[in-house]
Amino acid sequence: MESEKNPLAWPVLNFGEIQDTLETLHQWIQIVGKIRLQTMPWQNHSWHTTLYLSAHGYTTQVIPYEGSFFQIDFDFRQHQLFISCAHGASLSMDLRPMTVADFYVELFQKLANLGIHVDIHGSPNELETAIPFQENTINRFYDPTAAHTVWMAMARVHDVFSRFRSAFIGKCSPVHLFWGAFDLAVTRFSGRPAPQHPGGVPNMPLDVMQEAYSKEVSSAGFWPGSKDFPSAIFYSYAYPADPQFGEQKVLPNAAFYSTEMGEFMLKYEDVQQSDHPEEMLLSFLQSTYEAAAITSKWNREELEKLPIDQ
Repeated sequence: MESEKNPLAWPVLNFGEIQDTLETLHQWIQIVGKIRLQTMPWQNHSWHTTLYLSAHGYTTQVIPYEGSFFQIDFDFRQHQLFISCAHGASLSMDLRPMTVADFYVELFQKLANLGIHVDIHGSPNELETAIPFQENTINRFYDPTAAHTVWMAMARVHDVFSRFRSAFIGKCSPVHLFWGAFDLAVTRFSGRPAPQHPGGVPNMPLDVMQEAYSKEVSSAGFWPGSKDFPSAIFYSYAYPADPQFGEQKVLPNAAFYSTEMGEFMLKYEDVQQSDHPEEMLLSFLQSTYEAAAITSKWNREELEKLPIDQ
């Protein structure tokens, strides 16, 4: 994995080195994400549930609570979880090797000590095996270097996704971290309604999926991989997708279409090893969006603009 000697470099992601930490972090961020879900006012497409990148890790941003505010932050420089309250009180806990069950108990005890009482659904979403958090003693690994490397990769991706988002004046999501699948995503909308989504995501309520995909979208994201697909990837899909979507020519040449997943993919390592990673990723984002917009006949004149610096 990449050292901190060049903070602007795209870090190497060796899945074998990050897997155990990644699987534990995925459970931890689900717990924190569910706290945000229970306390934030509802927003369309589940945008009220997401986490965000920060200068040190991941953050809930400000959460309203009983006339005040609090915030939870993962810090992958100090390897701490911080809970900060508007009235000045704050507590922290070490990010260290510990079970999901121990993380859950310690976090909710610290919240209670701050007068914050939140009840969450106690099992993970979007995972085939949904062991209740308080019973999960399997995921217990935390390597500081691995956690820092995953965050740094997402920070580099976040920069490019933000640039890509700026050229669209239609409805568009923030660049945000969905804790269900542990993916950083940005989604553009055509403004037209979509057919009812069939669902099918494990441990995810059907009505949530159908509301999330109630409008036509072109969505792109970054996913750090799993044991079933041990490679970090960029993806891009359309919903609903025209039958010709997957047949479109996209950039770069290393990109490919997965008929199984119904989306275009580009391996992170191809971008990371490129002489111009930002430009390569931007070409993937733009060309796959165009594949969706052209085949689904989006009104691009009303939805797009040239960046201000052009």
